[in-house]
Amino acid sequence: MSSESTEVWTGWYRDRSGAEAIVITATGRHVATRIRGVEYTGASFAALSAAESGGQALGGCVLEWDLPLPVVLDGVTQQATLSCLLTLGERADLSLTLHYGGAAFEACVAGGDFDGALDRVRRQLPPGADFGRRLLQAA
Repeated sequence: MSSESTEVWTGWYRDRSGAEAIVITATGRHVATRIRGVEYTGASFAALSAAESGGQALGGCVLEWDLPLPVVLDGVTQQATLSCLLTLGERADLSLTLHYGGAAFEACVAGGDFDGALDRVRRQLPPGADFGRRLLQAA
């Protein structure tokens, strides 16, 4: 068994056929979710593809999930929530919104670059503030 941490987040999958609750699992450099009985895996959210069926990429949909992301300012940790919205169409568009201290810090990126969007959110935080933990590399 691997010593890597596993994180599990709940969210929603939406497409033309409707919406359903999903569970997203992230371990190291791997993300996975099951949608309508099909397992999708990938190195990032924007690169999810069917584990079977010839590896067909997930597309024409929206994934939405929240995750806890504490913020540390002056040695004090405060709870915050990172809301994530990923649109998978002809390209991947990712929107992140950090709800912290009564404010919302937002970043939107084309291509689904989670680390890039997260860095944009970090740069908006008050001077001296930073995230209280690292998110898994898989995102």
